[in-house]
Amino acid sequence: MSPEHSRQALSWARQAVLVVIVLTAGWGIARAQQQQQQPQQKPISALERGRTENMLGQIRAELKKAYYDSKFHGMDPDERYKTYLERLQKAQTLGDAYRVVAAYLSGLDDSHTFFVPPRRSYRVEYGYRMQMIGDKCFITDVRPGLDAAQKLHPGDQVVSIGTYSVNRKDLWQLQYYLNQIAPQPATSFVVRDPSGADRHETVNTKYKTGKRMKELGQATGDTDYWRIILEEEQQERLLRNRYVEIGDALIWKMPVFTGDEQALNHITDIARKHKALILDLRGNPGGLETALELMVGSVMDHDVSIGKRVMRRGEKPLVAKSHGHDAFSGQLIVVVDSRSASAAELFARVVQIEHRGTLIGDLTSGAVMESIYHPFQEGGQIDVGYGQTESSVVIGGSSGPGNQIVVLYGASITNADLIMTDGKSLEKVGVTPDVLVLPSAADLAAGRDPVLAKAAELAGIKLDAVAAGKMFPFEWAPD
Repeated sequence: MSPEHSRQALSWARQAVLVVIVLTAGWGIARAQQQQQQPQQKPISALERGRTENMLGQIRAELKKAYYDSKFHGMDPDERYKTYLERLQKAQTLGDAYRVVAAYLSGLDDSHTFFVPPRRSYRVEYGYRMQMIGDKCFITDVRPGLDAAQKLHPGDQVVSIGTYSVNRKDLWQLQYYLNQIAPQPATSFVVRDPSGADRHETVNTKYKTGKRMKELGQATGDTDYWRIILEEEQQERLLRNRYVEIGDALIWKMPVFTGDEQALNHITDIARKHKALILDLRGNPGGLETALELMVGSVMDHDVSIGKRVMRRGEKPLVAKSHGHDAFSGQLIVVVDSRSASAAELFARVVQIEHRGTLIGDLTSGAVMESIYHPFQEGGQIDVGYGQTESSVVIGGSSGPGNQIVVLYGASITNADLIMTDGKSLEKVGVTPDVLVLPSAADLAAGRDPVLAKAAELAGIKLDAVAAGKMFPFEWAPD
C-alpha cells in the first residue's frame, strides 16, 4: 500500500472509518443499541437504483484511468459494465445492488481491487474468527457472550459455510462478502472437532443499530465527528505494537505496517540491546510503504532493493535505506501465517532473499499488489434511517430541511504490481517459510502456540507453547 493510499484512507476515515481495518478485522464497531433481528431489507427505490448505477459508472471510469494494467488482465471494462448495469436494473434490494457493483470488480481477480460500499446504519458481529492453517480452515477465536461461543470452539475445522467449501484461495472473498457486501443474520457451518467428528451449527449474528452519520463538524457537543474519532481510537488501540523482553531476545508483535517512525525506531532500539529479535507478523495485513522501507532498513547493514513497482506508465524501484550503525544486527526470526499480507509478505521475502534471518510459520496470503483508495460520493435529498443498508452525512452544518445528504463510498484500485529482485511477484503465490510449523486443532483448542515456541527455541530461549499462547492474546473490539 502506497503512502498516498494511506493518506487518503486516513482522511476518508473521518467519514467512513478505516477501510483497511474494516476489511481485515472484519467485525464492526459501534456504540449503539443492540438489536437481535436483522434490519429489514426494503425494496430498492428508484433513487437508490439510480445512485448505484452512478456508483458503477464512477468506478468503471476510475478503473479505466487508474488500474495498473492497461489490458485489465484481458477483461473488457466497458463490455463488463454493460452486463452489470443490466443486472443492477434487476436488483431487488440495495444489498443486491451492492453485490452487483462488487461483482463487477471481481472480474479482475485482484486482491487489492474491490468495492467499498457505503457504511451501514447498523453493525454486525459474528463472534468468531477463522483462518487458513496449511490447507485447512479453523476457528481460532470466539467472542464470549455471543451465540458463536455456544456453538463454535477454537480448533474446530471449518469444512463448509453454507453451500461453500472453504479453501485458501477463496476465503478472503467469502469474508469480504459476509462482512462488507452482504452481512448475514446467521451463518451455517459444517465443522469438524479435534477428535474428527463433524457437526452442523447455525450461528446467529449480533446486530447493533445506531443513528446514521449526520454531521462531521465540531461546532456542537453531540456530533458524529466525536463518535467517529472514538471508534478510530478504539481501532488504533487494537493495532498497537506489543513486545516482550525475555532473556537475550525481544519478541515483537507487529500487527500492521503503520504508526509513527519514532515509535518503530524506539522498539528497534530496544531490540538492539538483545542478541535476537523475533518479529511476529502473523495476522499483519500490510500498511504503509514508508513503514516497510523503515523496517527493512532497521535490520539491514546496507541499502536494500525491495523490488520494483510495475505501473501502467513504467517502473519505479523500491529501495530501503539502511539505518547503518543504528540497525539491529543480531539474530532475526520472522514469524508469518496465512493472514500475513502485502508489506508483511514483502518484508519476509526480503529477509529471505538477503539471507538476513529465518522465516517460520505458514505460507503467507499472496496478496501484495499496491493500491490506492479512491473515495466517491453520491448526493441527494433522502433521509436514511434504521434498517437501511445505506449511510450518509449532511454537508453544510447541522442536519435539517434543505441540507444536502451525501452517500460516501469508494473503491480500492491496484496501481502497481511489485516484482521482487528475483524477478517474481508474490501475488497469488505468497512466501514459503524456511521452517514450516502449523498449530494443530488440539493446539488451537488448548490455546497453545507451538509456532512462537519454536521461534523462541531457534533464538535459544526456553518458552513452552502454553506460555507462548498467552503472550499476545487476541483482543476483541470494544462492545
